[in-house]
Amino acid sequence: MTLPALVPLSDLALGIYPDFSWLSSLVETATGWFGLVIIFVYSFLIAFALPGVSEIVLFAPLNLGLSETAKLALIILVSGTGKAAGSVFAFYIGHETKESGFVERALDRLPVDVMGWTERRAIEIAQKWGYAGLALALCVPGFPDTLSIYAFAVLEDDYLKFAAATFVGSAGRLIVTVVGIEAALVFL
Repeated sequence: MTLPALVPLSDLALGIYPDFSWLSSLVETATGWFGLVIIFVYSFLIAFALPGVSEIVLFAPLNLGLSETAKLALIILVSGTGKAAGSVFAFYIGHETKESGFVERALDRLPVDVMGWTERRAIEIAQKWGYAGLALALCVPGFPDTLSIYAFAVLEDDYLKFAAATFVGSAGRLIVTVVGIEAALVFL
């Protein structure tokens, strides 16, 4: 029996999000210890600015002379740290934006109440689940991180808890992805 060819996650992401294939390619070909720097920077940028899927870091070859398990653990640690750092930056931007009112004024001009809907949903999740809700929202593979990060950034005030929640959520997302891929491969 021939196994079906798996479509790279980055190819799926490019069908959904704008073309950042050059950055995705950089991550997917990252090797050596410098590859960890690329993963960190990519994860940092994904947290606050780039639309895209953070799971592609799992496909970086790295070639560090480590076991596959150790390599994945290191990727998850570096990516989670990068995303936590990027989320703190987004947290700062979110607070500055909230205070300036610029985004709210621009969104108020739209025919759809984007701010009202987003704020209501984010407030419901934040009130019910707090930082655990942020971590859980970030565990959903394929969902843009920036949406959850900015929604919570406007509502919350604790940088350290925010960074911890984004680290846990980011690492959880990659773990869920690895477990999901492994489970799918069992059935192929």
